[in-house]
Formats: sequence, structure tokens, C-alpha cells
Amino acid sequence: MLTLSDMIRRCAVCGRENRVPARHLADRGRCGACKAELPPIAEPIDVDAASFEEITRDARVPVLVDYWATWCAPCRIVAPEVARLARDLAGRAVVLKVNTEQQPDLASRFNVQAIPMFQLFSKGRQVAERAGAVDHRALRRWLEQAA
Repeated sequence: MLTLSDMIRRCAVCGRENRVPARHLADRGRCGACKAELPPIAEPIDVDAASFEEITRDARVPVLVDYWATWCAPCRIVAPEVARLARDLAGRAVVLKVNTEQQPDLASRFNVQAIPMFQLFSKGRQVAERAGAVDHRALRRWLEQAA
């Protein structure tokens, strides 16, 4: 799982660190040093409130948010499914993870009362939500229908 600091992407070819702005997380880019291709983010990003705001506001693709907690067994079961969805939709969506124990204000702000909870954002606005453990196929169908 990535963290906000991982929006600094290391080039696989030359090792140079490249900052990837939130609006370009789903884009293919080029290394500033060697011009090798930098792929879109293909993993869930563990976010705090500031990075949540930046990404949901600036991303040019749908943003799926997974609210979870370490003590939640269904959350742990669905985590690999969420990671697979992030890989499958790299370049077409961004997946965020919000730990409700570390970010209770975000969970409260978006009225998260049960976890796992999934919300879909587009252009900074919440457009859909779904509660409960589901596999990557069901999440993908839901995301494509809601987006």
C-alpha cells in the first residue's frame, strides 16, 4: 500500500525521484531525468485528511475510497480485492484507503457508520457509496455503474 509520500515515484530505470501531482496519479508520465515511462498508480494509497482532500478534488478520474480499520475482519478480507481493483483500474481510477481509527474526522465527516465502506468521488464530490465486504468484480461493476 502506498502513502502520500509515495506520490514521489522512483524511476525504475535511473532511480530518480519524481513527484506526481494528484491530478496525474492515473496518467502515464516520464521521468524528469532519463525520460523513461512512469506508470499510473496501481496500488491503494493510504491517505490522511490533507491528501484525501487533494486527491479527491484534483484527480481527473473517479476516486474509490475504502474506509477500514485494523480490527475489522471483513476489512482485512476485502483488502486484497481492493488492491486487485487498484491494479486492474490503473490509469482509469485511483483507490484510496482511509484508516478510520487514524482518521476519525474523515469517517465522521462522510458519515461512515459501518466498515468496510466504499465511497466514489468524482471532481471532488461524493457520487455513490456502498457498505460491506465485496470482491473486486462486484466493486468494479459498482464503480463502473456509478461513474
